[in-house]
Formats: sequence, structure tokens, C-alpha cells
Amino acid sequence: MNIVNKLTIRHLKENKRRTLVTIVGVIISVAMITAVATLGVSFLDLLKRQVIAEQGEWHVLYKNLDEEQLAAVQNDDATKSVVLTQDRGYALLEGSENDYKPYVFVKGYDKQGFENFPITLSEGRFPESPNEVVLPEHIESDAGVTYELGSQMTLAVGDREYQDMPPDVPTIGQSTSLQTNGEEVAETLVNTSEETYTVVGFIERPTWEPTWAPGYTIISYIDESTVSADNRVNASIVLNKVNSGLYNHADQLVAENKISSVTFNSELLRYYGVTKNDGLRTTLFSLVAIIMGVIVVGSVALIYNAFAISVSERARHLGMLSSVGATKRQKRNSVLFEGVVIGSISIPIGIIAGLAGMGITFLLINSAIKGVFGIAQGLQLTVTPVSILAACGVSLLTIFISTYMPARKASKISAIDAIRQSQDVKLTGKKVKTSKLVRKLFGIEAEFGLKNLKRNKRRYQITVFSLVISILLFLTVSFFTDNVRRSLVMSQDGIDYDIQVGAEGNGSTNMEELTKFAQLDHITEYNLVKKGEAYAWIDQEAAGEEWVNIIQAEDNTEAQKDSSIKYSLYINALDEASLAAYANSVGVDVAKLQDPEQPRAIVIDTIEYEDYETKKLVNTKAIHAKVGQSLDVFAENWETEEHLEMEDVEVAGITDDYPVGITSPGLGGIIIIVSEQVMDHIYPESIKANLGTYGYFKSSDPIKTQEQLEETMDSNYFAYNVYQARQQEEQILLLMSVFTYGFIVLITGISIANIFNTISTSISLRRREFAMLKSVGMTPKGFNKMINYESIFYGVKALLYGLPLSIGVMFLIHKSMQNTFEYAFELPWISILYVVVAIFVIVGAAMLYSIQKVKKENIIDALKQENA
Repeated sequence: MNIVNKLTIRHLKENKRRTLVTIVGVIISVAMITAVATLGVSFLDLLKRQVIAEQGEWHVLYKNLDEEQLAAVQNDDATKSVVLTQDRGYALLEGSENDYKPYVFVKGYDKQGFENFPITLSEGRFPESPNEVVLPEHIESDAGVTYELGSQMTLAVGDREYQDMPPDVPTIGQSTSLQTNGEEVAETLVNTSEETYTVVGFIERPTWEPTWAPGYTIISYIDESTVSADNRVNASIVLNKVNSGLYNHADQLVAENKISSVTFNSELLRYYGVTKNDGLRTTLFSLVAIIMGVIVVGSVALIYNAFAISVSERARHLGMLSSVGATKRQKRNSVLFEGVVIGSISIPIGIIAGLAGMGITFLLINSAIKGVFGIAQGLQLTVTPVSILAACGVSLLTIFISTYMPARKASKISAIDAIRQSQDVKLTGKKVKTSKLVRKLFGIEAEFGLKNLKRNKRRYQITVFSLVISILLFLTVSFFTDNVRRSLVMSQDGIDYDIQVGAEGNGSTNMEELTKFAQLDHITEYNLVKKGEAYAWIDQEAAGEEWVNIIQAEDNTEAQKDSSIKYSLYINALDEASLAAYANSVGVDVAKLQDPEQPRAIVIDTIEYEDYETKKLVNTKAIHAKVGQSLDVFAENWETEEHLEMEDVEVAGITDDYPVGITSPGLGGIIIIVSEQVMDHIYPESIKANLGTYGYFKSSDPIKTQEQLEETMDSNYFAYNVYQARQQEEQILLLMSVFTYGFIVLITGISIANIFNTISTSISLRRREFAMLKSVGMTPKGFNKMINYESIFYGVKALLYGLPLSIGVMFLIHKSMQNTFEYAFELPWISILYVVVAIFVIVGAAMLYSIQKVKKENIIDALKQENA
């Protein structure tokens, strides 16, 4: 070690306080970088594990392979492992008591499939030959069919087929619900073959089986030796390396081997950072780039300040080295060596601190994570070589950038300037010139304060820079969090119920069955609604002005007929009790609504929509209806494109009051409320099967009501707990806020420490100046006034730079999210107000703290003291 480096280490030891402050600052910065990298990697790991737990581990799926194609896939260099699967088809389940789930769906896996896919054995063993199966446990409780271990089942396995099935879809699977026409099943099984299976075990209900699936999934075994042109299989591939090139590679493999089709596990792949969605990829990478950029800039600012102050305090020391022959390179290397020493101490400690902090955080929030996301998996501390190397690399780069500029400055310090310490304060009339308006408005004290900032420009800039970084971090994260919160509010806008229960088709039956759910405990209010869609021609004079303007501006001839305008008509039939209560509340005789031979309806004539240009919610009239007028109603059959005339509906009443569960349709839509009898009468039989029936429930305890629903309803229904979803989204936002604002507190805390340190050092070095001002007659009141104005100048300057810079970064975040989401750019005015107040408080407190040290100092002693 050369003499200059030895002197540097000695200087670090002698200035323990400053060295310790610098080391702690770097440790926190490195810990923060490590924590962010670890959090990102660990969260992606959680999402990967959750997707694998629910859907199985696979990246690419090649379909309908014969033995040659399968061999090509297995021997492909990109393939790590192969899982064989086969959708053998559907068979009627004899004795099933579930009319909406009359089938079993036979799916085959090889041995590897039982490991890679979430198939949980509850009794017995997995199949080991093609004629063995395991059954789901709920086949007994849901369908009322009982099988014992060792029993045999003979099935006619085939494909589902229904009328008008698209020709490009040769088979339909579990994601397509049972096709019905009213109460009758509208599909058949074709290409059936008889298969006999032995039951060797029972499994829990597969997580990938949709609740609306028409068949109970039973699992069989695939023997690879039986694969042929007549017995094709699907191959789920786990890749050796997951990168963006997998799409092109898979397409090439398909083309070379004439494979019929290939699909990708998009949900899992996106957590590897691989997606075909260019908009999503752009959003992800641009957001990451912006956030990482802010982190690096913030870290550089913090560490740079520490080294800049160090160089300032070491100026005389470096000058003495120069006077005894030290070269520019040696002086520069002295500062860089200081960075190496501090980095070698701080980086390992920072990485360990970051990992330990994340590990403790995960332990504390895992229960909340599981509750928020409704998942079984928890966050695990995931440490990868890439994340650690990235943290080290960013930290080293940060320290290098932070030390390079002070090092260059140190190398240029001449011996005389350093010993006299005139390099920071070089007075010229131009540099310290101030406006006469300053003295006129604020007095000579304000002019002194402003001249001092200009005279000590470097320290002034360091303080302002620290403040700007704090402003930037707080506002950008506030902007991002506020936008997430706004999207949450918008997603829940107009939802005035806690739980929705639904069933598609067979409306009248479902309406009766839904009534039993209304009797559950804690239900305080409910509406049972059968919903259908149609169209109506409305006279232009009665149509809403906004909708007419849009139709005419677009010259939409299909939406105009003679002097009438086309509207989408949303027909809602309430159950008897709800209809009676609603009709009474809006002043309509419910008896008028219950005569199917003379269809009448209550029209909700008021709608709310968001204006595209102003981005404001507009409340207006959908139509200007009158009691007694008729609505010219018709429907369209989407499958046959047939125009279906329906009976006219008379307006029995007009209101702006929406029943529970029914929301505004937006421009071009009209909501009407009718009775069940009227809806059944006016709708053509050919489209009645498309009607849906829903129950909207308010509950004093939505969680307990959800539990009761799950115990009561069968698989024909779905329940969506809006309250629980809202709570989960709010908890997600809370967790996000904990992490983001925790990050802000760390950075801002270090920034404040640097601000205090910088101002304290500056005040300490100005002791002789203050003593001189006092000696020529400056009163304590004038002195305080000068310091206050300096604080104001610091704050104003920081805001002048920080606010526009923050707005620019916020706009970049907004633009990056526009690739995936659409919303207006709005500034977080409340956060900006907080920032303005906080900046002046921080600077004022720092000045007050620093000035207390020199306020009571003896003038003579201060004048004798040197600035070293």
C-alpha cells in the first residue's frame, strides 16, 4: 500500500463521525438496491409457484402428436422434460343427479404428469396402466354417484357436438359449458367408443377444472409405447431455458415436423418476463427502467453528497499532499481509494442487511399475502446469482459515479488554493450579483442570504439536489399509488351490493332457486334479476341529445331509421317481492307491470358516462320518455343474424333510481324494469336460452354469507364476493403502499441526513462570516431573518427544479402504462401540497439545528478561528 493510501485510511480513522455517516449511507443505499432486486425476484417466484400449483408446470404445449412428432419434440435441444397428456373425451355418467354436469371427462397423463400437474391423491394410488383411473371426490357429493376402490366403470367415450358448432373447432372441452335450449340439453356425443376402467384411487377436485365444466374430470394413464397416428397425444414441455426466443423456436419446430398446433403457458411465461403482448412487455420494461433509474439516481445523489463533503473537508489535507509532491493522479486515486475502502465495507453489509430485511418482512406479511391473493403459497426469500450480482454491480457503479466527480475535483486543487481554501468561494461581482428588487422587497438580510448562496454555490447545489431527489421520489411513487387507487375506485364504481350469484340460461327455474339464497343469515337486501338484451327504435325528438350527436357525427346509417334512433335495450325482470318494492318506491302500480298481454315497463331515463374529451363523469338523460308511449322493441339472433320482432313495450313509469345490482349502461343504452311474466312473454323462444339470472345481495357479514353460499349451492351457480374482492384489492394497495412508502422513507431519511450534514458543515465553515456580520452591527433579529430567507431560497429553488422534474417522470410513467391501460393524466395535487410544506419544514429545521451551534459563540474567538 502506497503512502497516499495509508494517509487516506488514517484520515478516515481520524474523522470517524464523517466516515461512519458515509458508510451507513452506502450500507442503506446498497441494502435498498438489494431489497428491491430481492423483492422483485421473490415476488415473481411466488407468482410462478402459484401458477404451477394451480395449472401445472409447463411452458409449451404441442397438440395431436404421433410417435415421430413426439420423438422430434423429445429430442429437441430446448426440451428439458416432457409430460404426455391426452383428452380422451366425454361419456355420460349414469345415475348423475346434476343436470348441468351429466358427463365424465376422461383425461390421461403419463407418470411425469402426476408430478408436474396439481393432481392431489386423497385415497388409493395413481393409475399405472391405460385401463385404470382415479375419480374426483366431489363426484359422489355433487352427482350422487358412488364408486368404490377396485370397482369397474364402462363408458362410451366420445366428443361433444351441438348444432351450429363452428367448423374450425373440431372438439370442445371443459371450458365450454353444457349447451342447452331452455331446459333441454342441446348437444350429443359422437364418435364414441366403449372403454372399461378400474377405479384405483380418488383425488381432490382438480384446480384447473372450471366450475361450469359439464364433466367431472377423471384421470387415466398414458403409455408412451401406444402413441401412434391413430392414438395421438399432447406434449407439455418444460424448457431448459425460458427466453423470448421460445416462440420462434416452437413455431419452427411445428413447421419442420408438421405439428397441428402449439400453445404457450402465457400466464407462467409472463412471470419469466416473456410475453408476446408487446404492449404489456413495453409497460413492464419501461416501468422497471423508470423505477430503477430513480433508485440509481437517488443512491448516487446520497453517496455523492457524502464524498463531496469529504473532499471539501479534506481540501487542506489534499493541498498539503500537493505541496510535498503528490501528483494529480495520486490525489484523484486517494478519493477513489476512499470509495473502494468504504465500498468494501458497506456492500457486503448492505447486501446482508437487505436480504435480512426482506426475510423478516416476508415472515411478517406472508399471512397477509395469502389472505390478500387467496393463495396457498407464500413469499420465500429467493436469492439468485443474477440478483446479487445486479445489486453489487449497481452499488459499485453508484459508488464509482459518486466518487469520480469529487476525485476529479480533488486532482485539480492547487496547493495554494487548498491551503487557503479559496476553491469553493471565489468572489466576482457577476457571480454574487443580486436583483435590487430582493433588497427592496425583503431587506438587506435577504440580500445577504442570497449572496451567500451564490458565493457557496457548490454546497448550495448539493443541498438543493438532495431536496430535489426527495421530491422526485415522493411524488412519483405517490402518483403511481394514487393511480392504482383510482383504478380500484373506478372498478367498484356503481356497485351497490356485496355478493353476486348467477346462473346462465333456464331463467325461470333459476329465479325460483335463487330465492332460497335470499333466506340466508345476514342478508339485509337483495334483488333477483333475469337479464336480457334487445334493441329499441326511439323517435329522434325523444332521444338523448348526446347520443343523437354521436350517431349523426359518425353518419351511422344502421342506427338511424326514418326519424328514429337505435338504442341498446337492457331488459331486467325483478322477482315479485323486489319488483313490488321497487315499483312502490318510484310510484308505479305493480299490477300494471304484471300483465303479459299488455307489456309495460319502468324506464330509467338517466344515465352516467365518462366524457371522452373532458374525462369527466356526465349525468344526463338517456331518453326523454313519457308515460304511455311505446318502445319499438326488436332483437337479433347472433348465431343466425336473424332480425326478430318483439312486442312493443309501454312506458308505465319513469325514474332515475337504479335497483340494487343494476348499473348505468352508458351512452346509447336504456334500462327498463319489467316483471318475469312480461319478459317470458315478449322474448322469442329461440333466444330465451341466452337470458341470464342473477342475485344481488347486501349482507351485514359478507364473509359468512359467502361461506353459507358455498355450502348451499351446487356447481350450476357461481358466486362473486364483491366485498371480498374489494377488501383484497384494498389490502393489495396497502401492501404496495407499505413497500413503496417504506422505500421513500429510507431514501428521504438519508436525504434529510445529508441535508442536515451539508447545511451544518456550511454553517460551521461560516463562523468567521457570522462573527464579522455581528461585529459590524447585525442584530440577532436581523441574523435570524437572514437565515430564514436562506431557508426560503433553498426551498423555492428545490421546488423550481423538483416539481417540473417530478411531473416529467410522472408523465413518463403515465405514458408507459398507456400501452396497457387507458386513463387521463392527473397530477396528485394533495401530494404536491404535502411536498411544498415538507420542504420548507425540513430546510428550516436543518438551518435552525445548525445555527444553534454558532449563535452564542464569542465574536472575537470566531474571528480568530480558521475555516479548517
